Amino acid sequence: MFSTWINDPTVLLAGVVLAAVQFVAALPWLWAIDPKGFKAASSSPVAFLYVLLGLLGAGVGVATFLGYKGDATVLAWNGRYIYGAVLHLQLIIAVFLLLPQALIMVWPKGGVVAYAAFRESCRQPMFWLITGAAAIAVWISITIPYFTFGDDYKMMKQIGFDIVMLSATLFGILAASMSISEEIEGRTAVTLMSKPVNRRQFLLGKFLGILMACLVMSLLLSWTLTDALRAMREFDPINNTADPSDPLGTAEKVVDPLTFQAQRTVVPPFRAAVPSALGKAVATGAGLRFSDALAHSFGVALGFGQVMILVAVASALATRVAFVVNLVLCLVLYFLGHLAPVVVQVTQQAQGGGVGVRLIGFLGQLFDALLPSLESFNMGRAIIRESPLDLWQFGVYVLTVTAYSLIYTVIALLGGLLLFEDRDLA
Repeated sequence: MFSTWINDPTVLLAGVVLAAVQFVAALPWLWAIDPKGFKAASSSPVAFLYVLLGLLGAGVGVATFLGYKGDATVLAWNGRYIYGAVLHLQLIIAVFLLLPQALIMVWPKGGVVAYAAFRESCRQPMFWLITGAAAIAVWISITIPYFTFGDDYKMMKQIGFDIVMLSATLFGILAASMSISEEIEGRTAVTLMSKPVNRRQFLLGKFLGILMACLVMSLLLSWTLTDALRAMREFDPINNTADPSDPLGTAEKVVDPLTFQAQRTVVPPFRAAVPSALGKAVATGAGLRFSDALAHSFGVALGFGQVMILVAVASALATRVAFVVNLVLCLVLYFLGHLAPVVVQVTQQAQGGGVGVRLIGFLGQLFDALLPSLESFNMGRAIIRESPLDLWQFGVYVLTVTAYSLIYTVIALLGGLLLFEDRDLA
């Protein structure tokens, strides 16, 4: 009924709350479009009144929609796939808009270089081509038969995380190799550093700008991956089981323990923030969306640790070597970083091997000690395990591995600064 919100004022309040959340998420957009106008409007009582009237009108529209649908299941679906998806995308774009500005406030000179590199990276057709191709590959992976006897979802999930990581890594290495090398070879860096920007600010600013673009790509692909994994859980014809312990009534055909644990943490605050049963149904759907996003963000964060290390290495090498050489060296580092721990483990098991095995074992131990252990960033172990993994303990592990990646990133950048310090730019 269209008059539901008239008979029940809490429905109108729920509509206003839902509209206000979307409005707050859109504020970075308004600021980015017209910074001066936004600043003037934020201090104007008339503009504030217009905002209140607009929110009231939007709340009436949302409340009317709630009353028209009236079914909690339908509203939860809309909250998950429309309201929650739009809000999720708005928050990603807010990061896209606010992160460079926050860096400029903290580090003015280097932040300006980073912002310029960030804008240049995001404006490149290569950025959107890789992002679009990766998104298509994620959805195609749903339809591929993996012949895993009931574990197709686990295989697709691992492939999805690998696609996100490899896409951001590929773009970051290409952007760092081309952008830094071209500016140094084309003498653009000389012009830039004739102003109050030193070599340290130039290199670190370039790295951070490209890394922010890689972060945006990872977040956009994680947004797509969230829907793809949900579709795989819902429509996988092999798995026809449900989770009997799910207290929220959201059990699906394929059980993902990490998402169910996230639901128990995320959904209750969403429901508590919105009044009325109809509003809570939409909030429940949105909470389920963000529960999936939270659970999947750990895998994306693990992959981004690899991205950070490899982009740092590419940025450091770009100060001395050409684009093709840089690309080959980063590719070798990627394979050795993944293979070295495996080689060490295999050679230790083959204790009775000959001289060749011992030599390979020595080289494996050498590379394992000097190079980053990229196999530590692999999400596969958490996906294929049979016993449920505690979400928050896994979060601690992700933080530990992220700190590990930061250490190697700092080492690579320090090496790049040493190489760049002696580089003749004239």
